[in-house]
Amino acid sequence: MALNFPHIDPIIVSFGPFEIFGTSLEPALRWYGFMYLVGFVAALWLLNRQADRSNGLWSREQVSDLLFYGFLGVVLGGRVGYVLFYHLDLLLANPMYLFKITEGGMSFHGGLIGVISAMAYIAWKQKRHFFAVADMVAPVVPIGLGAGRIGNFINGELWGRVSDVPWAMVFPTGGPDPRHPSQLYQFALEGVALYLLLFWFSRKPRQQGAISGMFLLGYGSFRILVETVRQPDAHLGYYLGFITMGQILSVPMLALGLYLILRKQEPRA
Repeated sequence: MALNFPHIDPIIVSFGPFEIFGTSLEPALRWYGFMYLVGFVAALWLLNRQADRSNGLWSREQVSDLLFYGFLGVVLGGRVGYVLFYHLDLLLANPMYLFKITEGGMSFHGGLIGVISAMAYIAWKQKRHFFAVADMVAPVVPIGLGAGRIGNFINGELWGRVSDVPWAMVFPTGGPDPRHPSQLYQFALEGVALYLLLFWFSRKPRQQGAISGMFLLGYGSFRILVETVRQPDAHLGYYLGFITMGQILSVPMLALGLYLILRKQEPRA
């Protein structure tokens, strides 16, 4: 027995086809992109609420700058990270592969590096401590992560390993065998559970960097856990027979997260 995949059309609405200078175009609003928009709007609303309650420490204009550069960091870092971490072979064979965004491919860990770079720039530009920015941003990130995993599920991609659990599904691109719906596991853990964890953790005064550390520790732990049932990329497979690239990239997050939480420092106001 296996659950039926819902077969939701990944395209919400299409705006074509039409031609421009002899090139046929068919732009469309897709669920995956819409989920990025949901995460962005939710982050804007929550961060604006924080700014309004910050007694002048943050303005809505500063929040807008933060989200603009953060969005660039997600997109550029996610793409570059995907190519470097998961398809370095294709990049070396054809450097233009980096720009073939229509073929898909985004990496969370690459996006994280991009967002860290964006937060460092904002901290420098606004003359703030880096962790004053990072600790504000960290609690809203799981909303975007959870929304993105729903987009992955609708696309029928990034499914799990073959399984006989009662909720296993046969995915259109996953062959005839039922598999773990690992995208939904990641939605529940990286989205819902991580948001609740950070919401609880940030309700009390914490030393600077501790909230960022809890994000790194929580995401790293959840990602390593889900990777035990998620199907690795076929061209990468397993390292040492059982370790995935996602797990390898998440281990440094655990180490840095623990350090930021446990280091000795005066609590922030």
